[in-house]
Amino acid sequence: MKLRNFNLLILSLLISTSSYPMMRALNTAATGMAAQEQNVSTISNNIANVNTIGFKKRRVEFQSLMYETVQEAGGRSSFDTRYNVGIQIGSGAKVAAIRKEFTSGTPQITNNPFDLMISGDGFFGIILPNQQVMYTRDGSFNVDRNGVLVTKEGYTVAPSIQVPPNTISVTISDTGLAQAFIKNQMEPVNVGQIPVFTFTNPVGLKAHGKNLYRATMSSGTPVSNIPGQNKAGSVMQGALETSNVSIMNEMTNLIKAQRAYEMNSRVMKVADEMLGTVNNLK
Repeated sequence: MKLRNFNLLILSLLISTSSYPMMRALNTAATGMAAQEQNVSTISNNIANVNTIGFKKRRVEFQSLMYETVQEAGGRSSFDTRYNVGIQIGSGAKVAAIRKEFTSGTPQITNNPFDLMISGDGFFGIILPNQQVMYTRDGSFNVDRNGVLVTKEGYTVAPSIQVPPNTISVTISDTGLAQAFIKNQMEPVNVGQIPVFTFTNPVGLKAHGKNLYRATMSSGTPVSNIPGQNKAGSVMQGALETSNVSIMNEMTNLIKAQRAYEMNSRVMKVADEMLGTVNNLK
């Protein structure tokens, strides 16, 4: 009886020891599936915004998780020798960052005098109703009933630019100088200067929705520039910046993400089958 109990104890220890690598494989594969799920979500958002003015695509960056060191490289293998190669077993992957890529989109000519595009680096400033300033690459502006330059939502473009009554046309130079040609007047009237705001680290901006970004500790403080100076982009009137999303690239990335997800799922299935085989040992 005692011998039988001892044999059962040894068998249970063997099963638990053999099962641990299988459990680790299940967990590792699960992290890979979770990471690819976030990757697919990001690609989906890129594709959904392929026609969004001023949209900047996102890129998922992965990072390996912690490693278990079974055998230290350089550790002693005998009295006078050392292991030349160690043994480290990884525990999976995670999404380390989702980076915004601020490469320029192609111009979409509209000939609308209040459609503006930044050719180069920088953002337009937008004043919200609570007086908080946010930033955007979407230059699809217009004037409200008071002649103030505003966004689609009615938010004021910083600084406030007001077009006088009886204005026939408005010109905005590549340096952001806005001039209004008024009826029965020969010379144009200067109505303001539209600046371009730049950041030390634009990748650190926080997306707010409605094509707006908010400054953060990571992005640094905004710097107001005359367009075309201090490495700030110039302003193009009568044009909008299209999304920098490439459908071909996104579809390629989607296929890669799908294959990676399927392979991680396959690993989980194989690990589960191996674990079932070990648990059925008698």
